[in-house]
Amino acid sequence: MAAPAQPKKIVAPTVSQINAEFVTQLACKYWAPHIKKKSPFDIKCRFAIRKIMLLEFSQYLENYLWMNYSPEVSSKAYLMSICCMVNEKFRENVPAWETFKKKPDHFPFFFKHILKAALAETDGEFSLHEQTVLLLFLDHCFNSLEVDLIRSQVQQLISLPMWMGLQPALLPTRRWFNTILDDSHLLVHCYLSNLVHREEDGHLFSQLLDMLKFYTGFEINDQTGNALTENEMTTIHYDRITSLQSISVFVLLPLPLKLPQLVCSNMKDGLGKNINVLKLEMRMVCKTLQLYPDTGWSLPFVVLNRSNTLHQVASYLCLLPTLPNSEDTTLDKEFLLELLVSRHERRISQIQQLNQMPLYPTEKIIWDENIVPTEYYSGEGCLALPKLNLQFLTLHDYLLRNFNLFRLESTYEIRQDIEDSVSRMKPWQSEYGGVVFGGWARMAQPIVAFTVVEVAKPNIGENWPTRVRADVTINLNVRDHIKDEWEGLRKHDVCFLITVRPTKPYGTKFDRRRPFIEQVGLVYVRGCEIQGMLDDKGRVIEDGPEPRPNLRGESRTFRVFLDPNQYQQDMTNTIQNGAEDVYDTFNIIMRRKPKENNFKAVLETIRNLMNTDCVVPDWLHDIILGYGDPSSAHYSKMPNQIATLDFNDTFLSIEHLKSSFPGHNVKVTVDDQALQIPPFRITFPVRSGKGKKRKDADGEDEGTDEAKTLIVEPHVIPNRGPYPYNQPKRNTIQFTHTQIEAIRAGMQPGLTMVVGPPGTGKTDVAVQIISNIYHNFPEQRTLIVTHSNQALNQLFEKIMALDIDERHLLRLGHGEEELETEKDFSRYGRVNYVLARRIELLEEVKRLQKSLGVPGDASYTCETSCLGLLQEFRASELLRSGLDRSKYLLVKEAKIIAMTCTHAALKRHDLVKLGFKYDNILMEEAAQILEIETFIPLLLQNPQDGFSRLKRWIMIGDHHQLPPVIKNMAFQKYSNMEQSLFTRFVRVGVPTVDLDAQGRARASLCNLYNWRYKNLGNLPHVQLLPEFSTANAGLLYDFQLINVEDFQGVGESEPNPYFYQNLGEAEYVVALFMYMCLLGYPADRISILTTYNGQKHLIRDIINRRCGNNPLIGRPNKVILDVRRLVVAMSRARLGLYIFARVSLFQNCFELTPAFSQLTARPLHLHIIPTEPFPTTRKNGERPSHEVQIIKNMPQMANFVYNMYMHLIQTTHHYHQTLLQLPPAMVEEGEEVPNQETELETEEEATTAQADIIPSPTDASSSSSEETPDFGSDTTPSHTETTTSETGASSNPDTTPALPEITTTVAGPVTAPAEANTPQDATSAPAETK
Repeated sequence: MAAPAQPKKIVAPTVSQINAEFVTQLACKYWAPHIKKKSPFDIKCRFAIRKIMLLEFSQYLENYLWMNYSPEVSSKAYLMSICCMVNEKFRENVPAWETFKKKPDHFPFFFKHILKAALAETDGEFSLHEQTVLLLFLDHCFNSLEVDLIRSQVQQLISLPMWMGLQPALLPTRRWFNTILDDSHLLVHCYLSNLVHREEDGHLFSQLLDMLKFYTGFEINDQTGNALTENEMTTIHYDRITSLQSISVFVLLPLPLKLPQLVCSNMKDGLGKNINVLKLEMRMVCKTLQLYPDTGWSLPFVVLNRSNTLHQVASYLCLLPTLPNSEDTTLDKEFLLELLVSRHERRISQIQQLNQMPLYPTEKIIWDENIVPTEYYSGEGCLALPKLNLQFLTLHDYLLRNFNLFRLESTYEIRQDIEDSVSRMKPWQSEYGGVVFGGWARMAQPIVAFTVVEVAKPNIGENWPTRVRADVTINLNVRDHIKDEWEGLRKHDVCFLITVRPTKPYGTKFDRRRPFIEQVGLVYVRGCEIQGMLDDKGRVIEDGPEPRPNLRGESRTFRVFLDPNQYQQDMTNTIQNGAEDVYDTFNIIMRRKPKENNFKAVLETIRNLMNTDCVVPDWLHDIILGYGDPSSAHYSKMPNQIATLDFNDTFLSIEHLKSSFPGHNVKVTVDDQALQIPPFRITFPVRSGKGKKRKDADGEDEGTDEAKTLIVEPHVIPNRGPYPYNQPKRNTIQFTHTQIEAIRAGMQPGLTMVVGPPGTGKTDVAVQIISNIYHNFPEQRTLIVTHSNQALNQLFEKIMALDIDERHLLRLGHGEEELETEKDFSRYGRVNYVLARRIELLEEVKRLQKSLGVPGDASYTCETSCLGLLQEFRASELLRSGLDRSKYLLVKEAKIIAMTCTHAALKRHDLVKLGFKYDNILMEEAAQILEIETFIPLLLQNPQDGFSRLKRWIMIGDHHQLPPVIKNMAFQKYSNMEQSLFTRFVRVGVPTVDLDAQGRARASLCNLYNWRYKNLGNLPHVQLLPEFSTANAGLLYDFQLINVEDFQGVGESEPNPYFYQNLGEAEYVVALFMYMCLLGYPADRISILTTYNGQKHLIRDIINRRCGNNPLIGRPNKVILDVRRLVVAMSRARLGLYIFARVSLFQNCFELTPAFSQLTARPLHLHIIPTEPFPTTRKNGERPSHEVQIIKNMPQMANFVYNMYMHLIQTTHHYHQTLLQLPPAMVEEGEEVPNQETELETEEEATTAQADIIPSPTDASSSSSEETPDFGSDTTPSHTETTTSETGASSNPDTTPALPEITTTVAGPVTAPAEANTPQDATSAPAETK
């Protein structure tokens, strides 16, 4: 396989390059925000387009262009500059309209001039590139209709009736656009252009043209907006053919000729466009009309003017205006022929193509830059990729776009994994011409034997096998834990079979900067799915509760499923073209991380959904597509809203209830205050389905007092028994009024969206909603879905703490073993619980029977027992196998079922087949889940009588924090794939409940990120509890931004490609960590966050070397790669936040101004108080009584920590020596007196410890390149995401099991002008108070 040409790498400029740029110098003169004295506005400044990124980085738009814009200074250059800056902001995926909203006065005039410029017909006034810039700007405007400023201008472009239809904007736009396309015949002209036939230059144009053609003929009625079925599309096609036949036979020809195979021809794959069966129908017509000669026809022909006849045919079909008499057409014959052919050729069936498409990518797709762009994508230009914006034509369009994007994103990730694993195995050519592996990889193994063991017959009507299975044998001569990982491969895990034929001799060094394929000699890649590992007798070891058998030796054989479509294609190629058998060549098998390996299940699920009638609830259908009233699914507008709800243990008292409904009148049904105790039933004033208040007989609205009156009824829970375990568990959280509104909305039918900023208790709200639904609607079943196992387990653990019978709880998926409980909530664990509970209850029946003297054997079975509760366990007696019992439990018994979105995609087919049913869905971490993975859980059940039984959909998330992880920048930025369904709903205006009080962090820390939310405040305990009001011992400030310059003239380093590190920042962070530990901070209360994979490994290396085995220091709670957005970075800490970064990289970033204005208001050098004891009694913000020392750079901090450590060692040593000299009577009881042999350390040991404390510029990074499992996961710094991470662990603050109290953040390695720092003495300064 020929290696594809590598695109030119686009590297983000370093700090030194930015500072040296002429643009940066101009910014410092005219508009940089940190410059106090700016030069006056000068409109004569002009810049090249290639400087746009630097201009945007320097706040050119915010502080110069728009600040000085007015109609008087408006000019072509001015307009183009503003458009370029806005387009750049969209490319960087940062807010683009904030500047205009702050100063909106001149925007109408500006927008009007942009429209005039875009429609200018004067030749030469605007170049093609300038017209493209204007068009792109307008495209961004029309995609930002949720912004009031933009919408008010777009409104004026169309009439009021048209504007009323602009909410479902795709349909009106489609009507107008298709009419223009048909009238101008744009597609025909484009297909006849020379650009289409240029193999290289025209490839992208051809792809875009095919996309345009597909969507102009999409399966939708342009007038009604209804989706068209495959049969309806076929009918439309045949109607057109019939019309053509009637015109050609009965109008233009004197004889009624037959048109052979006119309507029965079908399309064939693999034929060219000019002469193919796709155009057979029109070729027949053209031959019959003598439009070109055909010697194979024996029918009588009539000689006609070919072009005029074609024009006549087109005019009769209303494709062209009628040709005047005695005039010849001016249109080219080729154009006329192409016009008729394109109008009548048979449409390609997308469903058939999808069903015949292999789901695993092959080598031809994986390394095709035109299909899967590389990480070098800069955001400029156009790509032939679908986009996920606000609206979709139909559910088929929705699924198809997501299918294509998900497939391509998965292919990109697979390419990264293959390149990493195969390069680690170091395939070389042996001296005999074979393959020898000089290295090894954890995720890949050489194949010893490969055999296809089964090829099942095709189904009727299909030409591919129903199933293809093969056996793969490998030799696991590896470490035990890696061997366990391979043996732990589960059913449905996806692996890849790879063929390499290297041409490089033994010992050739692999260079990651050169093309991958030619270095390793990669030939084939095929996917497979694990069925199971074979035992000694050749049988598949099934997954189940039973322990796996211990196999002898190191040889293991796996039974795998191959892709039937791909196998059929490969075998056809082998038989017809004589190609080699791909399945005889495999020599490597590669596995992937389970969390990243669900792509096939998702693709298969989407394909299955496209082959069935997707039935979503009527109240959700239009909202999912982005049409209609976005608030139509809110409970206040639902026709079946519930008037009276039992809030169970939600309220702690009647006072709590009254405070939870401000502005409402609360009427309690009992006057005795002693009886006004929870639980409460509340009757709300019910509104009509349209959201309007009920009207009386005269048509007048009911009084506002009645509309705001709540009827509260205390009630008593029936006694469950005399024993303590019979008492119900109760909620102890005093929810705020916004949390109560979220709980109320979740209990009502409809769509509920809860925006939960960090620390606002969204998990507690979710748990209370689940509990209340469980008690109000005991017959209903609730499905819980989260993004991660960690979040699901935390949610599940809180559910177990409430009053919910555990026999109704079920946790699906393999993350169940991580639950912090001794109980087993898996399917088989619940079966065992039911059986054990059955035995316990039968024993109680036996004791009761004996005490009452009742004859017979009532305790023999559930059927003969007298307890009604035992009847629920009757099924466990009738069903004998554990599998059948677990299925029954899933389908009938469990009321609350929890799973991840990945598990939902994996098991959808099985769940639907079992008859799985549910009434409610609650999604946590909804803003982190991909759009399609959010949609799939809606369809895990078959419809009832053509309707979905889904009644509630509760989505809880925070769109200001981590979005879904999309590694490919083209799919992330261009296709908007990182937009979650939660975020899209927020954008289109779906009502949300915004939690507005946090209880996690200090108020001062919350101020760093609360500007991103609506009125985010603090709970009272944040101000009252001592831990929040007490200062951080040894540190002057509770948060600080510390500027880090180069260390020994070096800033950023790159030991491996895309593996960025900054030794100075890493050493500084670890030095602060050590300082805090030496003061007395527990190490597990400190976490270190970083933005780069390479930096994470470097920090871990330094910690292992300096602190790992030192009992005086220890290890931090976590070193996390978890900072992809500013809000996430700022919200991790509870008590302290210390950010290490190059300040010059951030000070010009407009989007970060609210946070960095607070950070830069404090000194940029670390201020410490080393003599302050831990814990301190100083209040946060108070002037310290101890001396404050200013640390100016990393070497100074390292020396200070070293001296502090040595002083502590000497003090401890002196203390132990003193204890040895004391008589035993003077030693307190329980205090150990060391002897000479257990002295703390010798002089030699102390010297060794000192060497580990002093940082070296080389020792910490020496091992980093050997421990780099994930190459290519880091990207060069971008000013909009400098405190963000590319991947990471659980990102939701509510899912972190142990939140750090002190957080140090490394904002990212950057390169700057070389300035060597030298150690300096600690400088004393007067104490400062903030």
